[in-house]
Amino acid sequence: MTRPSQLLHPPIQPVAPRHASTVLLLRDCADGFEVLMTRRSDQASFASSAYVFPGGGIEEQDATEAAHALARARAAQQATPDALRVTPALAGIRETFEELGILLAYDAAGRPVAPAEAAQLQRHASLYEQCRARSWQLAVDQLWYLAHWTADRTVAKRFSVPFFVARMPEGQIPEADGNEQFEPTWIRPQDAVQRFEAKTLSMLFPTLRTLQHLGRYANTEAVLAALQDEQPLWHSCPRTGLVKGREKRHMESDMAYGELAMVCPDGQALHHLDWQSERAVPLRKNLQRLTAPNPGTMTGPGTNSYLVGETATGFIAIDPGPDEPAHLQRLFDAAGGDIRHIVCTHSHPDHSPGAAPLQAMVEQSGRVRPPVMGLPSAPTARANSRFKPDITLRDGERIALSGQGPDGETTHTLQAVFTPGHAANHLCLVLEEDALLFSGDHILNGSTTIINPPDGNMLDYLESLDRLDALCADRGIEYILPAHGYVLGFARQAIARLVAHRLAREAKVLAAMRAKPDGSIRDWVALAYADTPEALWPIAERSLLAHVEKIRYTP
Repeated sequence: MTRPSQLLHPPIQPVAPRHASTVLLLRDCADGFEVLMTRRSDQASFASSAYVFPGGGIEEQDATEAAHALARARAAQQATPDALRVTPALAGIRETFEELGILLAYDAAGRPVAPAEAAQLQRHASLYEQCRARSWQLAVDQLWYLAHWTADRTVAKRFSVPFFVARMPEGQIPEADGNEQFEPTWIRPQDAVQRFEAKTLSMLFPTLRTLQHLGRYANTEAVLAALQDEQPLWHSCPRTGLVKGREKRHMESDMAYGELAMVCPDGQALHHLDWQSERAVPLRKNLQRLTAPNPGTMTGPGTNSYLVGETATGFIAIDPGPDEPAHLQRLFDAAGGDIRHIVCTHSHPDHSPGAAPLQAMVEQSGRVRPPVMGLPSAPTARANSRFKPDITLRDGERIALSGQGPDGETTHTLQAVFTPGHAANHLCLVLEEDALLFSGDHILNGSTTIINPPDGNMLDYLESLDRLDALCADRGIEYILPAHGYVLGFARQAIARLVAHRLAREAKVLAAMRAKPDGSIRDWVALAYADTPEALWPIAERSLLAHVEKIRYTP
């Protein structure tokens, strides 16, 4: 849905990834479990000197019928398309044997191959032929699909790799091949991460993130139990952004991922992620973000103001923020003073107070006075959230900019969407030509918005989320631009997670009410928000009250 003409960077074609496979061998220890890692050769063309899990490229021999005939696989593995299961599992077993001499296999009697028998095999001869000669089967059924990694689009040598986990076969001892791999090392995931952070253990990004995830489990059995539904825990193709001038990779679950995907869709790795208030951040040719210098517990890195438009069309300012002169001057300057409309998503004090001063700045510069648009605050609004726009935007109403640009006539159209819940007068906005959703405070990146009765209403909030989900489905909207935090990608997934979080919290509130039927709001928040720092409980009380009202008054 994005107009190519509005992308900041010329398209590039990332290198096609090669298919590979990796096996994480686990064993329990006194204080948890360990994973087997090895150090790659310092002469290797890829990941030299890095500590990795055994594995390597998938070869033609791994996909042959003869190789598959040697695989003992679970029914689910055999029923899954081969590209995701048996072939890469065989490749992982083969590579583990060639690199470390570890063999995951069954003998002719169906027992695990004895260590002494495994040691008799030749690591540089065909594993498949040697197993066939002995009537052995390869233990594909012992491999569990943990995750799938595809290398960052910026990498010159890319791989697409399933990460499998398996128990270390009893009695076998890893011996590195001394060519590609060195120094077999058993290490707890938490210790490996600590050594990486101390810069004493070099690792690739997927290796590090996988270890960080494994560190959450108590033992090998807990890891395997998490994989029993035969689905990997994640698929990831990381993206790279610049943080303090240095490249830093991000997974899909990281807050900056959606912004990187929107701004640099082909992985150009040119986007700066540092929060600052001094300069406008280009997100598209027709879209800039300026963050007000009001960071805090309620505002995150600050309130995001957006400018939609270009020199040929003039600009619409969305959420000018607090009455902060330096911030308003930056907005004015970034638009070259040509602000045609000012739109406030709602009337809270970090969003709307800057509207009138910005309007006056434009008028004083000799330009036409831009109308302030939005919905007037309801009688339930607090005193610091009183707001009356020049023009009241109706649900579905459009604001359009148009002009003659270098590529012909250009139009940018914002449509208002009434979304009460966080505030009774809350609006979201859709940039129709580019299928982008400006969510105000209704959807945030990195936190959940506060629903503060009486102006906030939890039932309205959830119904508005449902409406936004339907809108994203209908319009093909993939990106959400919140008033606080980075751009969110995977718009419908983000909304689904938010709905699930709210309903899960409501279940905890209901349980707290039942546990202490005569309790106070403070009693209930201590139970329902036990997973939240106590310092935040006074803020959480507001949303808890909204949940209580919904529970008590919803038919």
